[in-house]
Amino acid sequence: MANKKAIIIGCGIAGPAVAMFLKRAGYEPRIYEAQPGHDDYTGLFLNVARNGMRVLRELGVDGRVREEGIELRAMSFHSGRGKFLGQIEDPSGEPQGYTVKRGFLHKVLREAAEREGIPIAFGKRLADLKIAGDRATAVFEDGTSDEGDLLVGCDGIHSRTRRLILPDAAEPDYTGLISSGGYARGVDIPHAPTQHMVFGKKAFFGYLVKRDGEIYWFGNLDYPGKPTRRELQSIPQEEWRRVIGDLYRDEIRPVPEIIRATESEIGVYPIYDLVSVARWHKGPVVLIGDAIHATSPNAGQGASLALEDALVLAKCIRDNAGLEQAFRQFELLRRERVEKVVKYSRSIGQRKHATNPVQVFFRDLMLPFFLKQAGRQSNAWLYDYRVDWRDRVTV
Repeated sequence: MANKKAIIIGCGIAGPAVAMFLKRAGYEPRIYEAQPGHDDYTGLFLNVARNGMRVLRELGVDGRVREEGIELRAMSFHSGRGKFLGQIEDPSGEPQGYTVKRGFLHKVLREAAEREGIPIAFGKRLADLKIAGDRATAVFEDGTSDEGDLLVGCDGIHSRTRRLILPDAAEPDYTGLISSGGYARGVDIPHAPTQHMVFGKKAFFGYLVKRDGEIYWFGNLDYPGKPTRRELQSIPQEEWRRVIGDLYRDEIRPVPEIIRATESEIGVYPIYDLVSVARWHKGPVVLIGDAIHATSPNAGQGASLALEDALVLAKCIRDNAGLEQAFRQFELLRRERVEKVVKYSRSIGQRKHATNPVQVFFRDLMLPFFLKQAGRQSNAWLYDYRVDWRDRVTV
């Protein structure tokens, strides 16, 4: 297997991870990224839950995330009127996860792949795929191409790879919400390993505080139509600052102060998800991560699911004689879990955005009860999923 070549489309989270695991399995991976350069200092932030941290530990890069990230051990909830609704807390054992800037996690994984000698080419936007027998050829918009024994599509929710191999597959579904976020300093909020959630009068708001005082904040609001990321980004920053400032002006402290103290660019993104696609592969081409099961950010599991995929796929390829059998096994092992997470995450989003007075009344009435019942075991299926590289794959 030493001479087998793997083409990886996408250099975000799943791409470098699956490349490193495939190298262990005997392949020679090459990564192709559509963007003209790295994105180490762009974008907002994400959560790497403890299930994802275990995969990063297997890759030997979890230490950097622990050092840079905000440790999460609790989630605290308040109503828009300032009423404390409850807290989910687990002060012992592994943290729930770590919140890090997306670009930082991309950098950590990319540099780890480069240290292993895995070549990464930027400015390679996929134009076409050609499958001939058990070989796949990626054709890029700049006229270059590459052929391999295996091609892995890790190119995100609007995956070009998926559209080329599965043109009739379901398209991502807009949730009706957009996400905004940014970074602030200068607001007197003590650091704690806690994610603060506010069910605001007009929109949801969340924030975390890093040890150095930097505040990571995010919000969700209803937005009509089916906006693209490019359309939202075409709206001037001045307009977004006005809209978001008005949205949170009358919320409880410290929400308005955080918005006013935000000097960073405010990121705005539409929230889409992708629950179920009939097939995950075709010939020597397979899809992983957001390219095949994108989840909304509400459960904080997108990055972790992509990392799990990378490890499980490489194990399936390692432990099976042929790719067709490996891909079938991979899909069988992953489909039920990832679809459950996507549906669960969307349900959280729907609860966060109750605006009808009756809905708000019952949410604020019942949430403390549910939070008291929630404990480490209630979400064990989500956070305590484990897969060991050393074990052989079984179904």
